[in-house]
Order: sequence, then C-alpha cells, then structure tokens
Amino acid sequence: MSFTVAIVGRPNVGKSTLFNRLVGKRLAIVDNEPGVTRDRREGHGRIADMSFGVIDTAGLEDAKDGLEAVMRDQTGRAVADADVALMVIDARAGLTPLDEHFAGWLRRTETPVILVANKCEHRTGQSGVMEAYALGLGDPIPISAEHGLGMADLFSALAPFAEANENSAAAEKKTEAPLQLAVVGRPNVGKSTLINRLIGEERVLTGPQSGITRDAVSLSWEFEGHAVRLVDTAGMRRKAKVRKKLESLSVKDGLRAIRFAQVVVLVLDGSLAEADQDARSGDGNILEKQDLAIARQVTDEGRALIIAINKWDLVGDRKKALQGVGERLEKSLPQVRDVPVVAFSALTGGGVGGLMPKVMEAYRVWNRRLATGVLNRWLAEMVERHPPPLAKGRRVKLRYMTQAKTRPPTFVVFTSRPDALPDAYRRYLVNGLRDAFNIPGVPLRLILRKGENPYAKDRK
Repeated sequence: MSFTVAIVGRPNVGKSTLFNRLVGKRLAIVDNEPGVTRDRREGHGRIADMSFGVIDTAGLEDAKDGLEAVMRDQTGRAVADADVALMVIDARAGLTPLDEHFAGWLRRTETPVILVANKCEHRTGQSGVMEAYALGLGDPIPISAEHGLGMADLFSALAPFAEANENSAAAEKKTEAPLQLAVVGRPNVGKSTLINRLIGEERVLTGPQSGITRDAVSLSWEFEGHAVRLVDTAGMRRKAKVRKKLESLSVKDGLRAIRFAQVVVLVLDGSLAEADQDARSGDGNILEKQDLAIARQVTDEGRALIIAINKWDLVGDRKKALQGVGERLEKSLPQVRDVPVVAFSALTGGGVGGLMPKVMEAYRVWNRRLATGVLNRWLAEMVERHPPPLAKGRRVKLRYMTQAKTRPPTFVVFTSRPDALPDAYRRYLVNGLRDAFNIPGVPLRLILRKGENPYAKDRK
C-alpha cells in the first residue's frame, strides 16, 4: 500500500458504506441509525490497480466532553496519520452547519482534503453538489458509495498521492504475515482497556458503560519483532438477550473475527469471583455459561485459545478463583486440555506482560508439524500398550499415520475399519498425542480413514 486515506464527516453520511466499497468487503457495520461507528477502523482499499490504506472514522460531532469528544479525538488522530482525508457529505440532505463547522476544522489541519458528495445516484443530489463548493475544499466529487458510482473520478483525485508515495512503497521490504489475534468476551470485561494497555496508547474507546465497541476494530502492532494484527470485538451476550439490530450485527462481526483469527484471547471478569461469593453460589466461579459458549466457538473454528482473567486486582482468594476456572474448563472443554490461563489487571497494567508470551507459544504449538516416521513409531507404541478393541470378533488394525496439516494440528490414521473404532479409543490417541508431543491448549483433530487393501485389485 502506497498511502493512507482517512474517511471523515458528520454522522450518517455514508462513510462506512464508502469504506466497505473501497475494501471490497462488508467489514464495517452499516445502519440507518446515526453514530454506529465509534472506533476508527482500518482496511486495505483498492480502486482499479491503485491500492492504499483506508481508515473509517466515527461521525464528527461538535462536543467538548463525554464519549463524543473522545470519538472526535480518535478521528483527529486518524486524519493526522493519513496522507489524505476524504470529507464526505450527504448530497441529498445538502449542507448542514455541522458540515461547515468541520470543513473549517479540516482546513486548519496539515492533511490534504478531498471533498466527496455521497448519495448522488439520483437527481436530488445535484443541488447538494453545487452547495458543497461553499465549503472551500475544492471541487466536490459526486459518488454513490452504495451503488459504486463515481469511483473513476475518485481514482483520479487520489492518483497524485499514489504517485507521490510510489517510491517509498517500492522500497518496502516484504515481511512475514502478521499473527491474527482477536480479543473477545462478554460486554464490559475490559477488552478495549487490555488492547490500549498492550499497544501503549488510547487507541480504542473505553468507558464504564457496556456496549461502547460495536465494530470489530483491527490494529497493526508489533511484539518483540513479530507483526501482530490485534482485533478488538464487541461484547457478546447470550443470543436470547440480544434484541437490538445493532447488537446483533456487532456479535456477528465478532464471530467473523474469531473465524479469521489464529489465536483468540477470551477475557473474563475477575471481579465476578467476589460477587459470586457475596451474592450467589459462593463458589467464586468466574467462567460463566456465555464464556464457555464463546470458548467452544473458538475451538470449533480450530483456533488457539487463551483464557485471560482481567480485574485480578479485585480478586481476594486468587488460588480458589484459578482452581475454579481450571476445573470448569476441564469439565466443559475436555477436547482442549491445558488451555493457558493468564491473570492481570488491564487498568493498572499488573500482570499484562505475561499475556503475549503465552499467545506466541500457543501460536507456535498451533503451527507445529511432526515427522511421519516419529508419528508411526509413536502409534506402534500406543497400539502395543493398549490394542484397539475387537469389533464383531475382529481386531481393528491401525496401519499408518501422518499429519495432514497444521493450524490446527490435524492427523490422519489409516485403519481397516474407521467406523468400528470407539470414541474412547480415539480420545486415548488424542490425549496420547498431546502428552507425547507437548500440544497443550489448541484444538487437535484426528481423522480416521480406511486404508486401501493391496490385494483387492488382484482378486478382480
């Protein structure tokens, strides 16, 4: 990518629709309700053969304090980081005092600005295009982000920035693909606070109220020389409690982040241990049903899982809390043994340093590949120690084993009768693999296939 574009404007002018159009995917949540986007969101944009970074920002509002003021500050940072800003107006609605106010603000910044008049698919937008000249930002570019109209004109307006950055882009060295790390959990457990603590700046919005994060926000970061793509997600409540359309879209966005992640950090609320002891069962259990549902989703998708207990500074009996989490994981997620558990306080920073080493180790295990010869020697030892049971008077033979793929580690065993091998024996093999080759905390898949009979062709 040769340059970066920030999309700005007042609420509900179609910024996220334009973002989705440029990145070619429905990454940002779009709805008629104004103010849906709160955090700035980054993606890889493209028009024809031109590629660039693109940032979707929150709707600009004239606020001096509160959440809106923090959102405006985030937008200001996005504009400062960008090579060019696209100020989007709603041509159908015409100019508003808020458009004029923020056009003045953009004129005072050092970042070049291109004026974009959106929603010009009908004649009703023509008057708004003419009005836009009054903003003093040059000729407006009429487009329809929803229908893809006007992209050629936008290409021409962005071309000078692509040319100016062409040399620096060609000089960039190829780097390894970043680790995709998603941070998930129920609402208000401290996911955004954790991400801000990790990267060392107030990059995503935080606050005491739940539901601040709506989009899954991805951030580029580096940990000890390794490129990391951090994804902050909206809080996930039980499906029965999700009633609003926006929350439903946010949850779907979070599930999509899990599917595209490599390692997933599930954040728990450590303060529940004390509340549980005081008001409920008294067992100090932190891991709730919804947490387990999210954990199962992660393992079903084949992703490496890390359990992160936040607000650890509020926990009194820490030994009992850790024991409760471990016991519940062992009981409810038997298919994934020894899931790493890290406890910390994202607010104070205490213990946060222990998270990323666990993430990197889980990533290495998730990518581990074992030699075929080593696997078959191990299989022979396992069969000798505990032979497969008889099925209809005949012994099930395990002939050969190989690793089909990594991410997650997936093994194939060729056997005489795949359908006759009991689940208990399959678990025996899976647990043996984990113990023998040190594969903790990641999903491990074992596939049984019928081996070819070398004498079948001779009898035909």
